[in-house]
Amino acid sequence: MITLQENSQTSYQLPPQVIEPAWYQTARAILQPLENLDWHQKKYGDIFISRFLGLPSQVIISHPQAIQELFTADAKLFETGSGGRIVQPLLGSNSLVLLDGDRHLQQRKLLMPPFHGERMKAYGNSICEIATQVTSQWQIGQAFLARPSMQEISLKVILRTVFGLTEGERYQQIQRILIEMLDTFNQPLSAVFLFFSSLQKDLGTWSPWGKFIRRRKQLDELIYQEIRERRQQPESQGEDILSLLLSARDDNNQPMSDVELRDELMTMLFAGHETTAIALAWALYWIHYQPEVREKLLQELNSIDIANADPTTIAQLPYLNAVCSETLRIYPIVFFCLPRILQAPMQLMGYDLPKGMTISACIYSTHHRPDIYPEPERFRPERFLERQFSPYEFLPFGGGNRRCLGMAFALFEMKLVLTTILSHYSLELLEKAPLKPVRRGIVFTPAGGVRLMVKHKF
Repeated sequence: MITLQENSQTSYQLPPQVIEPAWYQTARAILQPLENLDWHQKKYGDIFISRFLGLPSQVIISHPQAIQELFTADAKLFETGSGGRIVQPLLGSNSLVLLDGDRHLQQRKLLMPPFHGERMKAYGNSICEIATQVTSQWQIGQAFLARPSMQEISLKVILRTVFGLTEGERYQQIQRILIEMLDTFNQPLSAVFLFFSSLQKDLGTWSPWGKFIRRRKQLDELIYQEIRERRQQPESQGEDILSLLLSARDDNNQPMSDVELRDELMTMLFAGHETTAIALAWALYWIHYQPEVREKLLQELNSIDIANADPTTIAQLPYLNAVCSETLRIYPIVFFCLPRILQAPMQLMGYDLPKGMTISACIYSTHHRPDIYPEPERFRPERFLERQFSPYEFLPFGGGNRRCLGMAFALFEMKLVLTTILSHYSLELLEKAPLKPVRRGIVFTPAGGVRLMVKHKF
């Protein structure tokens, strides 16, 4: 235990500190994230301090009690926006992820309606149509990679539900440029550009950051064009999220500015597209890696008339829900919740944390606690049928006032896409060795993308 003295009057009992040098911790966190977290959890326990180059020291927590204390504390105790600055180049400074205080509350209120209730039901048929359309290109006996295929589905879903776009030149351009932007950070080493602002230098067209900047500029121009055109045609407002945001007004009856709209649209494009695609690729891997899971799932799907079932009926199937939950438990797409920076001292798990300290809840380590999830390395959906986990034990979408706004939409999409695929195709997994996650920017994806083959169509 470390004692920190401030102004010789205040004494803080701090959690244990990882003794490895900051450069080593940083390298391991980028290149060997699973091994790094497992080792630190084993050696230091539920709460410890890590140091990373270019970032302030962070208190890493994975105990449900500590997470509950963090998520239920007064939001004014933390500054969260600046803790997420790693994503600012991707999303923009007006993104909900980077806002704090009243502005965060106000923007969250504006963005909430499209992701709930009747509004979301309306997207169900679109999701099934798109999944059917994309997978119709699969050929019997032909191998394919799940992640790019799922990425195509999730991107088309986002473009239709968020922008109302289904075809045309702008649709094609947004699709192409967004994938190119994401591919900038598709290797663990290329992810360092997001972690170190000192590397974010435009050294010309062929430099990694230079390429990223130019693609972002192209995407910005397309998004602003769409916003301007839609503002000029208020009578043609549709069911898509951009239409709803254009008509939304804050407490002072003011609409969102073009820049605010752009940043929120970018947030949905990035957060709502790549993450769902990765979760779907993992789900297809586990369903076919463990044949008994596939058999149980098919039994449940065959118990209803899939072709005529309402999307919300499909989304309520218990074993399908358990498979999606276990997929998000075993290898969460993001390993950490957004860091919270203390604006005043706080007591946590018996430790006294000073103002300015950063606290990060580790989703991966919490999901791998054997006291909550026996045999945590085993994919076992039944655990979600046997008991209900608290939001401090199961937190794939973060928590508290920062829980992902698109959580219900992402789960809805996962369930409908998986149902569409499994009711039309018999697939075979071509991977023999167990797959592990690898870093892709700030998210974690199955190594190799999950190779599958179509055995036959139904």
